[in-house]
Amino acid sequence: MELTINVEYEQILKLAKQLPAAKIIQLKSDLNTDFIENKAEKEISDFQRFLLSGPVMTDDQLKDFKQNRESWNVWRKK
Repeated sequence: MELTINVEYEQILKLAKQLPAAKIIQLKSDLNTDFIENKAEKEISDFQRFLLSGPVMTDDQLKDFKQNRESWNVWRKK
């Protein structure tokens, strides 16, 4: 059985500040960097979602782009 509660960040912070120092240290160690990084890997930020929804070049467009870039580079060096 799973129970989900909607609690605002400010409420969690207020409760955490009421803990004794030893429990705060324990909480910090439980929420170590590995835990946070693993959690962050699973979540996609708005910016990442924006980038992933952007246009993508086809192979032909990429080939044309590279050829154009080479032509521009030659032209600029003259």
